[in-house]
Formats: sequence, structure tokens, C-alpha cells
Amino acid sequence: MTSWLKELVQYRGLFTLIFVLGIGGSFQYGFQISIMNSPSQFVKRFINDTWIHRYYLPINDNSLRLLWSFIVSIYCIGGLVGSLGSGYLASKYGKKRCQLCSDVIPIAAALLMGLSATAKSFEMILLARFLYGINAGFGLNIHCQYAGEIADKKLRGFTSTSISIFVTTGKLTGQILGLREVLGIESMWPLLLAFSGFWALAQMVTLPFFPESPPYLLMEKKDKDGCIQALKQLWGDRDHQKEIDEMLQEQASRRSARSLTVLELLREPSLRWQLYILAVLTTALQLCGINAVYFYAAEVFRAAGFPDKQIPYLTVGVGVCESTSVILCSLVIDHFGRRLILLVGYTFMILSLGLLTLTISLQGTFSWMPYCSVILLFIYTLSFSTGAGGTTMTINLEIFSQEARAAAMVIAGVINWMGLTIIGFVFPFVVATMEQFCFLIFLFITAICGAFLYFYLPETKGKSWLQIKEDFNKYNFTNQHSTGDQPSVYVISTRF
Repeated sequence: MTSWLKELVQYRGLFTLIFVLGIGGSFQYGFQISIMNSPSQFVKRFINDTWIHRYYLPINDNSLRLLWSFIVSIYCIGGLVGSLGSGYLASKYGKKRCQLCSDVIPIAAALLMGLSATAKSFEMILLARFLYGINAGFGLNIHCQYAGEIADKKLRGFTSTSISIFVTTGKLTGQILGLREVLGIESMWPLLLAFSGFWALAQMVTLPFFPESPPYLLMEKKDKDGCIQALKQLWGDRDHQKEIDEMLQEQASRRSARSLTVLELLREPSLRWQLYILAVLTTALQLCGINAVYFYAAEVFRAAGFPDKQIPYLTVGVGVCESTSVILCSLVIDHFGRRLILLVGYTFMILSLGLLTLTISLQGTFSWMPYCSVILLFIYTLSFSTGAGGTTMTINLEIFSQEARAAAMVIAGVINWMGLTIIGFVFPFVVATMEQFCFLIFLFITAICGAFLYFYLPETKGKSWLQIKEDFNKYNFTNQHSTGDQPSVYVISTRF
């Protein structure tokens, strides 16, 4: 206990920065995923009333459905745009400055959202959702890079897992604020949808008191004194020469002073299998079924036989389960390692989805079967959050060097937002066609990804980037008989 308290005091700067980064970073992403569920009927009614005010007749059902789908999906389009621009800007201007600048976007979006009802303009809602998406896509990538670079090696898993903690906390906060006892009533929907501006303002006020990431200061800006000061502020006032030496060793493996572009990363043979792992992890994260629960939680619970009045509270319960299990993962990930936790989580997800298909199919046969479906849904959420939800971002950050990390996060972001868009557009039609058997699609995707990672994902716990790269060289350089044939310092090509 004494050792834990001593460590908490020593790393107080790091833990505080983790919170400040999260509240305006991945928290916003999770918040916007869940916030549209509760006020959907009120927004649709507002669109109809606005249409009557303008054209003296109600909007037809097809047009309303199209407008609502566009309001939901334009967030993903904005996220993709923001994600694409994050790599270059973070490399050129630094994570801290980019994160502060991005906070202006949700504040502007919140003003549009809050004034939309007064102005009788659903176009303002569309524009605000697009801006929220840009902030989420940009902020999520910057947050991931920032968090991946500020942690001491022994706390690297916890720090990276905090990204997922804030995603799930954002989802849960959106669900709680959307309850009718809080802001989930018709008169309050503009305030509810404008709440993201508050989180952005909180980060804008607090982040200037913290340093830029130490690797960026040393390796990009060549500011060794600034790097030392940042390390002391984040990790305590002690000798940090060992960490600086590791950064310098990583820097020595670079051919160019600048970071890799996305195209250069895609063409780099020494990082080919790292990209394969990133693609599989990110695809599984989006297409394993968890986002379907949050986009269409009401439909899932209604199919299980629960009345409409209970559904919002059941959805909040799923959010509590997810948040709690991600926090649990962050506490054990540096002890058990990433690979074991990830694969165990996949195993239980596959079993849960298979049994969930069975119980929903039999819910008309036994009166207690719908409750089994919900229990399995909670087990699935727990398995996802403890496994893939908690470890994916950590692994993605650890398998790439400082030079390649920004471009890698852009690729992960593109896959992430494309997966989110696919789920948003396709899942309702899949449910209408396949009903409960739609979960078999997620089961199949999870099983394929899990099998691939079982054979090709090395453990990254406690390893430097050069050690992790050694593990991947046996796949990247298959013409060599052993990794020992490779030089100790690897040159990364930046030629087109």
C-alpha cells in the first residue's frame, strides 16, 4: 500500500495529464456515439415542425428518415475527415498545440446545436454533427499519440488503456444525461446535444499547464532540456537518462528527421506485419458487434422482450458494465500482458454471441429466456471491454515507433470510422433480414481475427520499440533464416 501511494505521488503529473487528455479526447468520441439515442424522437419532431413552419405541410416519412440518417452518419464523415488530417498536423505542430486548437471545433458546434431550436434550423444540427465528427476523429488520434508517448514503460499499458476508459466513460455519460430524469426531455434536447462544448472548454483551460510529449520534444524538436523538464513534471524528479538513451537509440534508427507519411508507411517493408496487426485489431474492434449495441441498443433489448420503459436503464447498465471492465483491464494489463487478455476476451465474445443467437431464437419458448439473452449481452460487453476494448489501442501504439506512429494512427482512424459508418448504415437492414442470426456475422468476424492474432501477435508488455520490432522481423524478412541476421539498427526507407 505504501509503495502504491508513493508511486501515485511520484507520477501525479502523469495521472493528471491522462485525465486532462481524456476529457477532451476519446471521451468526446464515446459521448457522441451514445448521445443521439435519447433525443432522437424530439429531434425528428423538431424537423417536422420546422418543415411545417417553412412549407405549411408535414415532412413525409421517407424524407424524415433520410434526414435523420444523414444527421447520424455525417458524424462519421466528419470523423474520417478529422482523422485524415491528424497525422500531418501532429507531426508538424505537436500533440499539445493540435489538441488545444481542436477544442475550438466542439465549442463552435455546441453553439450551433444549442441555438438550432431558436433559429428553427435543422441544418445547424447537421453542421454541428459534422463538426463534432471532425473533432472526434482528430482528437481521438491526437489523444492516442499523446497518451502513447507520455507513459513510463511500466505504466505504458495503463496509460494507453486510459484511452478506452474515456471512450466508455463518454458513452456512459451520454446515456445518463439522456435519461428523462436528467436532460432526456423535449425542452432540454438542445442543451443535451450542446454538452460536448463543456468538455472541450474544460480541456482548453487545463491543458496549457502540461508539457508536450517528451519523445516529440527530443526527437522532433531536438529539445533535450525541454524533454528532461517534461519527464520530471510527468514522472517525478529523478534521473531519466535511461529513458532518454532509449529515445536516442530509436532516433538513431531513423533515416529522416521527419515522420513517415501514410504512403511511406504503407510502402515500408520493415513495418508490413505491424500494419497487418493494426488492420486486424481495428477491424475487429469495430465489426465485432459492440457498436451495434450502442447504435441500436433499444432494438436489441426489445427483441429480448423487455418493455420500452426499461430499455434506457438497461442501456445504462451496459455502459456501466463496459466502463467497469475497461478500468479492470487497465489495472491488470501491465501484469498479465496484452496478448493473453486480448485472446481470452475474444474467446468469451465468441461464446457469448453464439449463445445469444440461441437464446433469442428460443425466447418465445420459455418465459425466462429473454433474461438469459440480456445476461449474455452483459457477458459479451464485459468480455469485449476487458479484452479487445481495453487492449487494442495499447497494442496499436506499442508496435509502431515515434517516426511511424502518427501515420499508423491515421490508418487506424480511417478503418475505425469506415467500420462505424458500415455499422450505422448496414446493421438495421441486416437485423431486418437475418433477425437474431445477425450476431453470427459478428461471431465469424471475431473468430477469424482472433485466430490470426493468436498465430501472429507477439507480446509487447515491458518491451522497447526496438525489441518489439525484432519480434516482427521474422515475419517482415522471411528470406532471412533468423532475426539475428538483421543489423542491430534498422534503416527505414522514406523513398517513394
